[in-house]
Amino acid sequence: MIKGSEVRHSPLAVDRLFLDRWSPRAMSGEPIDPGELMILFEAARWAPSSGNSQPWRILYARRDTPQWPTFLGLLVPSNQAWAHRASALLVFLSRHLRERDGKPQVTHAFDTGAAWVSLAFQGNLKGYVVHGMEGFDYARARTELEVPPEFTVHAMVAIGRPGAIADLPENQRKRESPNDRRPLEQTICEGKFALANPTGT
Repeated sequence: MIKGSEVRHSPLAVDRLFLDRWSPRAMSGEPIDPGELMILFEAARWAPSSGNSQPWRILYARRDTPQWPTFLGLLVPSNQAWAHRASALLVFLSRHLRERDGKPQVTHAFDTGAAWVSLAFQGNLKGYVVHGMEGFDYARARTELEVPPEFTVHAMVAIGRPGAIADLPENQRKRESPNDRRPLEQTICEGKFALANPTGT
């Protein structure tokens, strides 16, 4: 698997860790050792959260297990076309109501994003492909995985060992490369909001 830093370049001295992580689709189809998967989950466990509330939950299925067809079946066809070679599929949830009093937990999505990126970086450091997705059926995920109403369904993630680009559908092969990011000045403002309108007007 190509490292992002081989094609990405930052004008500032950020650690290579941030450039190296990207989201390939080509996976080998080999199973993942349960202990290896637990290490990725352990990294997510240590993510920061408001009041140490840890609102995230992660549902998962390993390939060649009874749960696998359900998780794979949630994906849209264009994601199934490559994710069927993953070693594990995950669904990230977050509790949007606080456990102690049932009131809204305002930062639940923010905190769960921290857990996701922790898992993604740990996976990348261990040589795994870790690819997040919104291309799945959210309503079916809630129903088929019996997600309680106080939880929000956020995203799915595919994890696996790097595979051959030639195994991808032809229309996805040209996308199998680390992408760039918009310039920093289009993301940050000192003080009040003063960013350009996304439409360019």
